[in-house]
Amino acid sequence: MMPKNKLRKLLSEGKPTIGTHYSSTWANLVEIIGNSQQFDYAEFTGQYGPYTLHDLEHLARACELTGMDSMIKIDQEPRTFIASRAIQAGFTAMLFADCRTVEDVKSCVHSVKLIPQGGINGVQYGRVMGYGVVKGQSITLEDYVKHIDEIVIAIMIETKTLADDIEEALSVPGIDMIQFGPSDYSVSISHPGESYKNLEITEAMERCYQAAKRRGIRIRAECSVEDMQRWINLGCKDFCIGSDTGTISSWANNVGKTIRNKLTEAKLL
Repeated sequence: MMPKNKLRKLLSEGKPTIGTHYSSTWANLVEIIGNSQQFDYAEFTGQYGPYTLHDLEHLARACELTGMDSMIKIDQEPRTFIASRAIQAGFTAMLFADCRTVEDVKSCVHSVKLIPQGGINGVQYGRVMGYGVVKGQSITLEDYVKHIDEIVIAIMIETKTLADDIEEALSVPGIDMIQFGPSDYSVSISHPGESYKNLEITEAMERCYQAAKRRGIRIRAECSVEDMQRWINLGCKDFCIGSDTGTISSWANNVGKTIRNKLTEAKLL
């Protein structure tokens, strides 16, 4: 059975969306996130760690099992291959990283869309197509076309070259959402690590977000819960907050320090 696209429905209805990140390929972790029933989707940050094609199927299946949508953050290369395999695995949203030019943006969108929409994607009888048969009945090509058309496409804006051409970039049909990446942007203007402390970066982000809003394209923020209001004031209602690695790191530092302090107080250290 084809995965449902909850994220697309929420976007179409103008409702907020809530996601969180993970980079572990342990599908049970995704189930734990989904079992909370607090997230609309989970984003697999595939750009940040190793994984196999088998992992993609397990992760997408875990999202479906718990009623979440599945997003994948895709490397600069090979965009087309990763997008195609993620779609067939069951992922319903693509976040494309490292776009530098308008042509990069077109390439990202085209890797998802089918030929009639100007894309290069095609029919593959993998998991999404039920391997050709589901309960003895084939999924129709009409079903498949509708499914592909509803896949959410998000673009990272994280270089000066792309931000300078933001109006043309956002004129590419098929973009649903953008997110500004201050870290890579700071590197692209030779001010690494300054992020939102740099006025040039802040102005570029606001210019990109205003351009998106004029075109009806959603803006997404990655931030802390405490910092959400800042983004809400910018008109953002799409958030992806937290990560497995960040949570484990915070726990290890805070709890580990508390344990050591207790042992020190007991004169055992």
